[in-house]
Amino acid sequence: MANNSLPGNDFQGKSHFLAWDEEYKHVTWGGPRSISMLEGFISSSSLILDLGCGNGRFLLPLSRKYNTIGTDVSATAVRRAREYLKKSNVESDKRAECIVSSITSIPFSKNSFDAILCLGVLQHLLEDERKQAISEIKRVMKNRAIFVLEVFGTEDMRYGGESVEKDTFIRKNGIIYHYFTKDELASLLAGFEILEIKNLVSEKKFHGEPHRRHQIRVIARLQNAIPR
Repeated sequence: MANNSLPGNDFQGKSHFLAWDEEYKHVTWGGPRSISMLEGFISSSSLILDLGCGNGRFLLPLSRKYNTIGTDVSATAVRRAREYLKKSNVESDKRAECIVSSITSIPFSKNSFDAILCLGVLQHLLEDERKQAISEIKRVMKNRAIFVLEVFGTEDMRYGGESVEKDTFIRKNGIIYHYFTKDELASLLAGFEILEIKNLVSEKKFHGEPHRRHQIRVIARLQNAIPR
């Protein structure tokens, strides 16, 4: 399905994109993770795109139920995801594939996907990149396709650092962290019907002191896909 003549790897020269490959050389996020948030929204015949799939923690459970494609800006992450899928015997039944690609330039045709997951990804982009990513997501979604989004919220304990934009910070490893409000997400997702938007709040203790983790989850449906 990937088309090399379409947008794809536009991350060269963007240091905060390239920083992810260094990150994945020494960090592994655990998995598999629950995909229960999809229940009741999509059918088993759906084609799913997992944007920013990392080392495959959501891609693996998705691939056990749906035909799935994962993309990530990090070649190291994609290699790890492929190995993870292979060890789990997923690739053998051709229900999953994984490619290197930027979320701001997705290498697929218009109206390709029944659902797109973007979990913990938009928070690592600058404002213009977030807008471009949503534009690309709309382009590759079918009409009334489902979009599942999770991002950091402004009440998260990790909020702060070297400021580069409003509610946006850069860490020493070169990775961008943006913290969202619900109103900001509603504005960014113009053109979607918001089916669910909720705060996901948990508490972690460090040195005996409680600290809040704050994420926001959105489940939305695209109102009008780009004409074929």
